Amino acid sequence: MAPVSVVTGAGSGVGRAVARALLDAGHRVALAGRRADALTGTADRAPAGHVLVVPTDVTVEASVDALFATVRERWGRVDLLVNNAGTNVPATPLEDVTVEQWSRVVDTNLTGAFLCACAAFRVMREQDPQGGRIINNGSVSAHTPRPDAVAYNASKHAITGLTKSISLEGRRHRIACGQIDIGNAATPLTERMSAGVRQADDSIAAEPTMDVSHVADAVRYMAGLPLDANVQFMTVMATTMPFIGRG
Repeated sequence: MAPVSVVTGAGSGVGRAVARALLDAGHRVALAGRRADALTGTADRAPAGHVLVVPTDVTVEASVDALFATVRERWGRVDLLVNNAGTNVPATPLEDVTVEQWSRVVDTNLTGAFLCACAAFRVMREQDPQGGRIINNGSVSAHTPRPDAVAYNASKHAITGLTKSISLEGRRHRIACGQIDIGNAATPLTERMSAGVRQADDSIAAEPTMDVSHVADAVRYMAGLPLDANVQFMTVMATTMPFIGRG
């Protein structure tokens, strides 16, 4: 049977590219995100019976539980979760970030990933055959922070701890967990990079980007491994973007 995958944030950008790559690889894919119309756009070329559109707010536990219940009811199992949903706020100096802004980013990027991982973990632990794979979307900001992005930086550093915890506790249930750290994939969210963004030396400079298809190909590779092999961490980035030392 075709593997069953859940992709969050599947309505645009990285999530859309990853979902379509998995569909092209023969997966049955549940598309999760807040906007049904955007998810439907992702699903427009999917093979019949291979796609499921499930509007979901990853920050709400009941919504996440309903997502996985729907997938399990339709297809009986979950083989892969791609924890991709994420958000940010406009570039703001650390001392000016509001608690509301902080909470909005952390609730989506970290708590949302945690809720989805827990729900997927429970399904994978109980299903027969047991096991599955979780791939978390970190970011190069999980390693090296970008100026004026404290909430995003902190949430993505925390994703690394979440990934390690899932990997550790998943061993006894045949649940593998890895993290893909992406740098400047060309999506609507990164359009501002070409106009110039603040650098570590306080200058403003345009940054190069790469085609988002390279991210989708990397996730498809990670997803295609047998459960006795795992890519723990992978960084995919525009070659000449500021990253190492942010310079």
